[in-house]
Amino acid sequence: MDNAEPLPRVLLVEDEETLRSTLKLNFKLEGYDVTLATRGSEALDRIRGARFDLILLDVMLPDVDGFTICETIRLEGNTTPVLFLTARNTGADRVRGLRTGDDHLGKPFELEELLLRARNLLARSSPGPSSAPLEVFLFAGMSIDFRSYMITGKNGLIKTLSKREIMLLKLLIEHRDEVVSREEILQKVWGYDVFPNTRTIDNFILAFRKYFEADAKEPKHFHSVRGVGYKFTM
Repeated sequence: MDNAEPLPRVLLVEDEETLRSTLKLNFKLEGYDVTLATRGSEALDRIRGARFDLILLDVMLPDVDGFTICETIRLEGNTTPVLFLTARNTGADRVRGLRTGDDHLGKPFELEELLLRARNLLARSSPGPSSAPLEVFLFAGMSIDFRSYMITGKNGLIKTLSKREIMLLKLLIEHRDEVVSREEILQKVWGYDVFPNTRTIDNFILAFRKYFEADAKEPKHFHSVRGVGYKFTM
């Protein structure tokens, strides 16, 4: 027994009680260690507090929706495979699900298909840490290392940033050339239970300009769009 491999750990996030109980039972019968969450905020707490091999994530949850949960944990560097379960089956929802997570299955679904997709995701992610993508972004002769929080800025500046600074940089860079709203930044970087003044974001952007812009008064990379949000351009 001591040499037995640990069971794959699955976090099941589903607010519908009957479906949640059915899925838990069937995944346990298939040899999975299943942890439950019924709300988006609870799911974030569990993801941040433990390691999982797979996340089964309902999109429509009582507080924080599944897409936002996945985008938030990706910003935090969590690469656990995510399989979305959703009754929202428009083309736009499917595209967002595949862009944000790793797979997307519309409700109602066949249990066998769900189990097969789960096995496939676990198999694809099994190579381990060596297969993780490089977490360094280069632009204009400068660099950001999202793993060590180290940046190389203008004039050879080397600095360690805070976790929130790195998360905000990652969010802006992943949406480069697009305006990211203040509301989205506050929700994904500061979290569902923290509501800082939006002036805080302005201060972060000013700091980024000091680190990276040749002329902070005429920024080429970090832009404020009045009344809307912020944008990063190359």
